Amino acid sequence: MLTIISIISLIIAITIHEFSHALMADQLGDPTPRSQDRLTLNPLKHLDPLGTLMLIFAKFGWGKPVPIDPYNLKNPRRDELLIAMAGPASNILLAILVSIFKNFLPISYAITYVFIATNISLAIFNLLPIPPLDGSKIFLNLLPIEKSIEWQQAFQQYGNFILIILLFLPFQGSSLINLIISPIIQLILKILL
Repeated sequence: MLTIISIISLIIAITIHEFSHALMADQLGDPTPRSQDRLTLNPLKHLDPLGTLMLIFAKFGWGKPVPIDPYNLKNPRRDELLIAMAGPASNILLAILVSIFKNFLPISYAITYVFIATNISLAIFNLLPIPPLDGSKIFLNLLPIEKSIEWQQAFQQYGNFILIILLFLPFQGSSLINLIISPIIQLILKILL
């Protein structure tokens, strides 16, 4: 039962996350997400087939990235940063809202906990400055242009490799990524719950 709740929570979290990227891009003048039918809360539009299978079988998954065209943005560096931040920010906001209203919601504490933990975990994971995660776009757009170009080249060569190592290399009974983000997630959960 808890597995089903976790999967449903993750599908909702991914949908809200990707929709928020699309909405922010649309608000900043890029019609690409709207033209790709991504400006919707329909989970089927945001779930990646392989990411969904991984979600079901490995309890880890991902959504379909929202396409944007930086040439449609008035201030590409600032706007890309805002678009990248929109996904994690939406998950944090959703977790905070559920935490505030949890006593008025007709659902159990276990469901509330899983939903809040899922949203916080997705947000914190996505804030890591490793491609293809949102944190890499935030990081690159905060750097001076010359440094950003250098880092983009390094990311293109090693980004996916680093992410795979962090996700799947066992370290002290866990993954490296879990050791990095778990303390942050636990701290936020203590505050919210």
